[in-house]
Order: sequence, then structure tokens, then C-alpha cells
Amino acid sequence: MSEAKTFTIDTELTSIYFNDVLKFVQQNYLLPHPETFVNIRKTKTNGSHFLSFTVLDPNRKWKIRVVMKSGAIIHVKMFPEGKVPEGAVEKIRVELIATVQMFEESVRRSTLYFAWVKGEKIIPEKMPTVTKRTSGRVFSSSMIFLYLLLFATNIALFTFFGLYAVIGILAVQLGFIIFADQIFLRMGEFRITKKTREVHILQYHLPVEEYREFQAKYGKDMVVQLKTEIYNRTLAVGKEPTCKLGRQILKKYGITCNPRRESYKVVNVYDIVKKAAEKFNLPVPKIVVSNSMMPNAAANGPSPSRGVVVITTGLLAQLNDEEILNVVGHELGHLQGRDPIILFGLTSAEFLLRIFVFLPIFLLFPFFYLMVALGIVYFIAKFFEARADLLSAIKIGQPRVLAEALQKIGYQKLQYERLPTYKIQSWIRFDTHPPIYFRIDRLKKLKPPLEVKYPLLQSIKDVFKGFKSVF
Repeated sequence: MSEAKTFTIDTELTSIYFNDVLKFVQQNYLLPHPETFVNIRKTKTNGSHFLSFTVLDPNRKWKIRVVMKSGAIIHVKMFPEGKVPEGAVEKIRVELIATVQMFEESVRRSTLYFAWVKGEKIIPEKMPTVTKRTSGRVFSSSMIFLYLLLFATNIALFTFFGLYAVIGILAVQLGFIIFADQIFLRMGEFRITKKTREVHILQYHLPVEEYREFQAKYGKDMVVQLKTEIYNRTLAVGKEPTCKLGRQILKKYGITCNPRRESYKVVNVYDIVKKAAEKFNLPVPKIVVSNSMMPNAAANGPSPSRGVVVITTGLLAQLNDEEILNVVGHELGHLQGRDPIILFGLTSAEFLLRIFVFLPIFLLFPFFYLMVALGIVYFIAKFFEARADLLSAIKIGQPRVLAEALQKIGYQKLQYERLPTYKIQSWIRFDTHPPIYFRIDRLKKLKPPLEVKYPLLQSIKDVFKGFKSVF
């Protein structure tokens, strides 16, 4: 028998869901594939919930016995028997993490979130909707999406001013880069400083019907009223917003909360960003938190000394401190590499070539030209995203932790990207980031301490190699 493999899955789950998550794995991952998973058993021992099953090789040359122990941190042990390919173990691991994330996502849909920063204004949380997910693409580490938004303005300026508009257009785009830090500062609701270091997050996981009734009965004004009352009785007077107090206040509004459905965490955002900045030998950038449950982070600014990091409360809620640190490391990689300025130069070069070299082609085949030109721009942008991953791995020294963070916040996209029919599409779509599967696999292969003389050149090689591998 091969050596046992162990790993953990961090979750936001409260105790009432410890059994449900294993039932979800059983019903949605194991039972639909009886030819692959056998000996499925759910048990409870000493108050802990367990799920065990056996993974069979289609050719019956090997098998893997798996035991999951549920909790806020799910512990998984895999016992390979026979000559089990390493890829098979990793495949099961990735699929189990994705299935747990699917369950967590279903729980989030009926969760009341309350986030505060002491001394900051009190506002309702923005939940991820189709609109928010789309706008989240604009909430990016680069200015490429802003460039696309300016495209319509470019056409209007050319209509009225002809070639004289070139100088004006480039000046406007450069202005956005120079003042990018000020623009990004307005993207968040909470300012994080030495005096306001922490974000407090209180969660109530309600039954679906009860959550729907709450949504139908109360609007955003009631949410703000609830948050304000909890804040005034806790943080405003130097106390933590405990779950017990939150329950008492919610009960006044007809909401009954089971203690096993609630959780509370405090994230010292300032110290996490400061630690990452020290690893990069950079000044601590300005920090803002966007009160959105969409997990995301971004960085921008004309230089590292004028950098801004934006983090959402959704990212803080879903990731642990080490994962947040590594995501921040990725964003600081953009600042250290001066990626916003480089990408401005890239998009400006395309703009000038379009006007002075390829204008006849653009006028005859505008759609074709834009598809090709923007496809090239987006592909080149992937080099800098890959470099930011590599810089985080070098400076923070935890590539696997960054990989775990990406797997958590991008699990839905990851499931599609691993399909053979979707792999090519994941590389050529208009996205500044390389496919998540590529980023995760690349990070997991890195062994610290890392010494890479030219991170950008290495990243360019890796991106081309990853792209070539799909053919």
C-alpha cells in the first residue's frame, strides 16, 4: 500500500452544516457515479461526522480509500492501493474541494452578512448577482477594461476632431493611469489604516424559506438599521459584535437564529497587507475594502509608492489569513512590476498602430480587426498576471497557499476549464488572466525557496507552454 495522502479544506461552515456537507458530497459527487465510487458509508463517532468511500480504477488495477472528517476544517485522508497515478489522487482532491465549495455557495445564498470597520460608515452588503459578476470584471488589476470603455469615446472624438483627437485620447488614458490610485480609492466603502485595521464579519446562515421571507419583508434600510444597532451596542463602545448579542437584536425583528448557524470573525487587514508589503520591500499601499460578497481583490496606481489595494468582504469571509496574504502578494506583484503603466503602453501602442498603420484594415473589417487586436492585447496581459503569481510565490514563499486560494474563489470556472472542449476557449477569451487550472497547476509545481532571475521571461515561457499544451 502506498503512503497515505492527507489534506484539509477550510470552510465557512458552522456546526449545523457539518453533517449536511458530507450528505451533499455523497448525493452530488459519489452516488451519481456508482461505477467509480463504492463502499460509501456515512457514520458518526464521538460527535464527529465521517464519510468514507473507495475510488476504483476503470481497469481495476488500483483503488483509493478515502475518509472525510467534517468540521469547520474538513480533514481528508486518502489511502492509495496499487500503482495509483499521482494525477488520480490530485483529481479526487480537486473534485472534493470543488464539491464542498458548491455546498458552501448554496449556504451563502441564504446567509445574512454584516461587515463593519470601526469608525467607518454603515452600509448594506452587496450580494453577487449577474450584474455584480459582470461589473466585477471591471474591478481588475489592470486598466484594459477601462480602455474598452473609452473606445466608444474615441470614436466620438474622431468624428468631431479627426486625427487631432489622438493626442487628446492618449492624454485622457494617461490621466486615468496617473490618477488610478485616486480612482481606486473610491471603489471601496471602508478605508483601512493604522487606526482602522480590522474588518469584523458576522454571518447568520438561515433556512432558505426564512431567508426569503426576510428578503420579502425587509429591504436595505432594515439591514442598515440592524447593522447600526449591533454596531452601536458593540464596536462603538469597545466591545466585539458577539453572535449572542446579534441574535438578541435580530429577535426584535422577528428573526430567530440558531446559535449553530452563526459565525463571527475578525480580519486584521492592515497587518496582512503590511506583512505582504514588507516581503516585497514596498511601502504599505493605501487599502480600501469594498463591501461586496463577491470574492475579489485588485491593485492599481502609477507607481508602488502610490499604490492602492482593494479587497472585498467576500474575499475576507471566504479565505483564511494566509490565503488572503498570498492574494495580496499577487496584487503587490502588479505594483512592483508597474503593470498598470506597462499595460497603458501596450494599449496605447495598439491604438497608434490602429490609426497610423492599420486604419484601412480597421475601416474595412472593424469587427475582425478588433477581435484580433484585442485578442493579442489580452494574451500579452496574461504574461503579467502569470508574473504576479510568480512574484507572490517568490516573495511570500507559499505558492501552494495561493493555489488553494485561487481554487476556492474560482472553483466554478475551474470545473469548466478542466473540460477538454473548454480548454482552448479558456485561453483565447477576452480575459487578462490565464486559465485558473493553469495558474493552480503552475503554482503547485513550484518548490520554495524560489530563485528566478527574470520572472517576466519565465512567465512568458510558461504561458506559451501552457497555451501550446491544449493542442
